[in-house]
Amino acid sequence: MQTALPNRSIICIDMKCFYASCIALIEGLDVMQIPIAVIANFNQPGSVVLAASPPMKERFKIKTGNRLFEIPKHPDIRLFEPKMDFFLDMSVAITKLIMQYVPREAIHVYSVDECFVDLTGTEKLWGAPEVTAKAIQQAIFEQFHIPSSIGMGPNMLIAKLALDLAAKSSGFAKWTYDDIPTKLWSIHPLSEMWGIGKQMEKNLNAMGIFTVGGLAHANLEDLEARFGVMGNQLYYHAWGIDYSTFGEPLVKGQISYGKGQMLMRDYRTSAEILVVILEMCEDIAKRARMANHAGRTISLGLSYSHKAMSKGFYRSKTVELPTNDTLTIYAVCKELLAQHFLGEPARQLSIRLSNIESERSIQLNLFDSTKDKRQQLALTMDAIRNKFGATSLLRAVSYTSAGTAIQRKRLVGGHLA
Repeated sequence: MQTALPNRSIICIDMKCFYASCIALIEGLDVMQIPIAVIANFNQPGSVVLAASPPMKERFKIKTGNRLFEIPKHPDIRLFEPKMDFFLDMSVAITKLIMQYVPREAIHVYSVDECFVDLTGTEKLWGAPEVTAKAIQQAIFEQFHIPSSIGMGPNMLIAKLALDLAAKSSGFAKWTYDDIPTKLWSIHPLSEMWGIGKQMEKNLNAMGIFTVGGLAHANLEDLEARFGVMGNQLYYHAWGIDYSTFGEPLVKGQISYGKGQMLMRDYRTSAEILVVILEMCEDIAKRARMANHAGRTISLGLSYSHKAMSKGFYRSKTVELPTNDTLTIYAVCKELLAQHFLGEPARQLSIRLSNIESERSIQLNLFDSTKDKRQQLALTMDAIRNKFGATSLLRAVSYTSAGTAIQRKRLVGGHLA
């Protein structure tokens, strides 16, 4: 069976505490010796820690996800706000360094601090793939003073698993298909495996599946009946099988358009929350239109402040006709908010347009005479924003105290540029 499976030399490179390492480079500090934390916003006591250096984690038990108010007052600790434009420049520079070893099409940038590289066929140039992987790792450290971890495998999935489950502690790990039963199947809880979230873990636990090995030996028909195509993917991923190629998502068929936003203060009323929701819908709809896509399923997530008694909600609604119209998406989000908002202070929002189809599948509606005009108006607004900037044309609500679009103009990736 294995002869028919992908068997390439794929590595997954993760830059250790990337943001902290970049800040250390700017400030002339040693990221491996100085306790450093990168904070999203100094003005918010509840602001999240975006990155922490190894000494910060070891000495003070502060890691990514902690809050500013949890950091102890200590003279050795150095705190910094993010410089997202510099972080992105560094990410691009690292990609260019890797291009000295492989062509651009052999690199798949997964995030600002993580990428996949296909080393297949480079043996005649650089030697064994393991040697080349470690040479790239050393080059990144020598040029940028950024430590990294590398997982290696015959496909993207196994490379990622080797990274997450072994290389992040050892620096380098190579897995093969033969390693899956001994190194992956014992993993529990299930959410420790890449691609399985907490909610999916609960669903699988309800089926009596508690380890990756249990998932690998579950009944495939039962998984597909319960989770559809995702059940099929989970089953084969538990065996280390992945046919993804560079330039497409690791989990096929999961294209969607989403946006998440941490609010800089508590939003206590539906009216205030709807202002931000409208701004977010505008962005999501524009991205879908630019890709000539439309979606049927609209999801709204809301997390309450830590002061609230409730945990929040994430709900979805599927509409009959695919859409990329801002106000249509907004109307669904408004309906979901009215149904599930409990009136407690909100601190985080997320919206997603999924169940994606080609824009050509949007049907004419004889009972909606303004649909074509709205579509043309939306495309005109998109063109203006593309040419003159995202805030060159805003809805009036963005100029109210609840609006965030103007304030977020100077942010990159949600953080200070």
